[in-house]
Amino acid sequence: MDSDLFELQSKLVPEMVDLLHERYRVLKFIETAGPIGRRPLSLMADLTERECRSVLEALRELRLIRVAKEGASVTEEGSRLLSSLGEAIDQWSGREALARNLTAKLGIRSVKIVIGDCDVNPSVKNLIGKEAAQQFMEGIGDGEIVAVTGGSSVAAVSPYIEVFDDAKHIHFIAARGGIGNEIGLQANVIAASFAEACGASYSAFYYPESLSSEAHEIFKKEAIAQEMIAKYEKTDCVIHGIGDAQRMAALRNANEEERLYLQEHGAKGEAFGYYFDENGKVVHRIRTVGIQTEQLQKVPLLIAVAGGSSKGEAILAYMASAPKQTILITDEGAAKAMLSHVTNKK
Repeated sequence: MDSDLFELQSKLVPEMVDLLHERYRVLKFIETAGPIGRRPLSLMADLTERECRSVLEALRELRLIRVAKEGASVTEEGSRLLSSLGEAIDQWSGREALARNLTAKLGIRSVKIVIGDCDVNPSVKNLIGKEAAQQFMEGIGDGEIVAVTGGSSVAAVSPYIEVFDDAKHIHFIAARGGIGNEIGLQANVIAASFAEACGASYSAFYYPESLSSEAHEIFKKEAIAQEMIAKYEKTDCVIHGIGDAQRMAALRNANEEERLYLQEHGAKGEAFGYYFDENGKVVHRIRTVGIQTEQLQKVPLLIAVAGGSSKGEAILAYMASAPKQTILITDEGAAKAMLSHVTNKK
């Protein structure tokens, strides 16, 4: 659709824009989560069940979705429409301009922004995962070693990884050990889920974070640790999350002294066990065997995934010193929060 013509039409029939965006958003959620029932879809799209039923009926009549006992799913025609409309919708909604603006301000390879805000609607994390999976499958090329971190954002990527050409030569590893009690969100488990999704291989690496400095130095000399360190040197792709500094400290059961230290030194974001202040300076790091920040500079494909308006400062803190080849996958909530912080900082 011609953008000038659309702008004229939107001025004449402004309600058309809202209807278009609503139907596109619902269709996008169906593509991501389908087959899906009306009730979970209404919650995902933030619509009443009555509103959702109306949109579903319209999409079904247009043959963009099929509705069966197990729920609604997107037809081939619906997939084609989403593919062809995506760029235009991003442009009309302002997401494209926002992404360009942030890319320039952060000084990284690119920023991809999906609809919504994870803090308001947790289902938006699925859209982030789907976009990150697409960037990975398109960008991995001949790469062989892929390191992934733990966390819910990275865990949201693997369901959208598909079997693709030459996937069997890929080997997934944990960028570092898992944290907390939610085993499904630990890096080793997520690495295994990536490998299973595309028919690749993986290797697990366990590191107890409670080791003393002396025990840590001994552990680093173990064969398994040396083998993993060698793999980090040859990593071709890293998929990682970005955490809020205080929340990550709480997840790691940091003591009061450590939390106070992070607060006093202005820690805002965390990634790979490093804590960053608003200028990207490392103010603290945990003892671990994992990929190091200097090693990231040599990794060809870096994909950072994080969303939610509450993550704005944390993402900016990491991005202040992130490698220039980084691709950031985020949502509108985080993107707008980041732009607001950058603007107010001046």
